[in-house]
Amino acid sequence: MPRALLGRVDPGDLPTRAAWPVEGASRHNLVAARSYRAVRLRRRGGGTVSDRVRISHPDKVLFPDDGITKAELAAYYETVAALMLPLISGRPVTMQRFPNGIGRGGFLQKQAADYFPDWIERVTAPNRRTRSATTREQVTYMVCNHPDDLVYLANHACITPHVWLSRAPDIYHPDQMVFDLDPASADLGVMRLAATGLHELLDELGLPSFLKSSGSKGLHVVVPLVPGDDTDAVKVFSIAVAETLAARHPEELTTESRIAERHGRLYLDIGRNGYAQTMAAPYAVRALPGAPVSVPLDWSELDEFDPRRYTLRGIGERLARPDPWAGIDQAASQLDPARARLTEVGGPQV
Repeated sequence: MPRALLGRVDPGDLPTRAAWPVEGASRHNLVAARSYRAVRLRRRGGGTVSDRVRISHPDKVLFPDDGITKAELAAYYETVAALMLPLISGRPVTMQRFPNGIGRGGFLQKQAADYFPDWIERVTAPNRRTRSATTREQVTYMVCNHPDDLVYLANHACITPHVWLSRAPDIYHPDQMVFDLDPASADLGVMRLAATGLHELLDELGLPSFLKSSGSKGLHVVVPLVPGDDTDAVKVFSIAVAETLAARHPEELTTESRIAERHGRLYLDIGRNGYAQTMAAPYAVRALPGAPVSVPLDWSELDEFDPRRYTLRGIGERLARPDPWAGIDQAASQLDPARARLTEVGGPQV
């Protein structure tokens, strides 16, 4: 049987091979080490990353425009494991896989396959939708708690792990609330206005917030929570916050889910706060040309935000800086005080 779930991972508990030097490391050294690891995987003929993971077909190209191989993807995830795992440990994972590379189409996989090894941890949860004869009533998800887990996923051409906003075993009470800023155009000015306005509104509500790029076109604003409210309550509150912000900027922002009704405004998407919904994991590679990364950002970086600035091959510079999400767990808040403040700043009662 798979191991019992360990829950949240403490960075100090990670194996030393994953404790990659971040602060003070040079971009050259970071990139050189990742390249060395990729070469090592190729030279070992399906290179053995650890006693448990062997990369098959390490030279298989997953990003045809960039020549990025499976070995390089695996080496990347091994490199960022020390930063990534504390943020995603215990969270059910939906795998976005591209066995033939991003040029040939891919698929989302929730169910951990029967052939996955026993050392990979799992959590079983009711399916979000149950359709007779087409969808199982329960899904057994993979959970990433160890560097080997990330590398194993890469070996299965999982380019992007998408994670829940709650952690096992308490999967019904999120420890994060997320606002997905989905731009209608390439106008980064509106994106910055939305992010800044949301950051200020959350501050008014007493809710610390953290920023990350989506790795695609937009931004994710993440609010750490003390688990207590269930998924539905968190989603209702996120809707109220988004509506309050949209009312402050009606010409630029909207909560309208129908594209035809947005009229070119930026969409404040709160849908990721629903049960079994996911977001691209922090430090996850996205299945787009250039291999952009969904990377945590400091709020001071917003003025220079470029959606595709950080990539699998170009993230070394960012990793060499202090971690902007280092205090995210300590900043977790309860929603009850924020509910009271929301009405005080003109929002609805929830």
